[in-house]
Amino acid sequence: MTGGADSVGRVIAEQFRAGGALVHICDVRADALAETLRANPGMTGTVANVGKPDDVGRVVREAERQFGDISVLVNNVGIAGPRAAIEDIPDEAWRETLDVNVGAMFQFMKRVVPAMKRHRHGAIINFSTGSTRTRLPMRTPYVVSKAAVESLTLNAARELGPFNVRCNAILPGMIDNDRMRRIVANIAQESGRAAEEVESDYLKYISLRSKVQPEDLAQTVLFLASDAAAKITGELLAVSGNVEWEI
Repeated sequence: MTGGADSVGRVIAEQFRAGGALVHICDVRADALAETLRANPGMTGTVANVGKPDDVGRVVREAERQFGDISVLVNNVGIAGPRAAIEDIPDEAWRETLDVNVGAMFQFMKRVVPAMKRHRHGAIINFSTGSTRTRLPMRTPYVVSKAAVESLTLNAARELGPFNVRCNAILPGMIDNDRMRRIVANIAQESGRAAEEVESDYLKYISLRSKVQPEDLAQTVLFLASDAAAKITGELLAVSGNVEWEI
């Protein structure tokens, strides 16, 4: 489980653990990781920057050392990337966004797939975003990286299907978490509006007129990893309340 120290990642990891799963998480923030592990006896973890392949390898080795071969991989980590016009995007920011958002998922998959194929059993759940459907001007690296996540997911589903390894992606909408609150606050500051007004503008383009709770995403991940989803692969599943558009 990548990015498992807080927010959506932590909720997913804790729900897996509550169901009796052996859970290994990673996160770039040592303090957050330590706190999550203290609160969840039996869960293990690694401090890692998943944008670095060597760190990814270390996470997988430590997880395998703790629990053996990995049967479920949840690729949750993602960064927002720069907010800029295409011509103003720094090359370094472009590379970092793709390295973390899609490169890390590939690196984890590359390392866990061999054991899944040997056992003829495995589930991979990748996190994309509803923004690949609405598009977001000034956020090109983020949207492109997440579109690549979806292509990675679909191609992997076809390649790995004969080995009974499934691969699906979740496309979240407006999540009720600190990250989304920061985005709303930044837009409010830039536009000179109240945060409540910005949030209301977001919600009017969501069919259900509501934000997504981390628990909603966790339940979807648990379902996709379970035997109940044994015939579900190659799907891009939006958990968003149907995001029609984004401001």
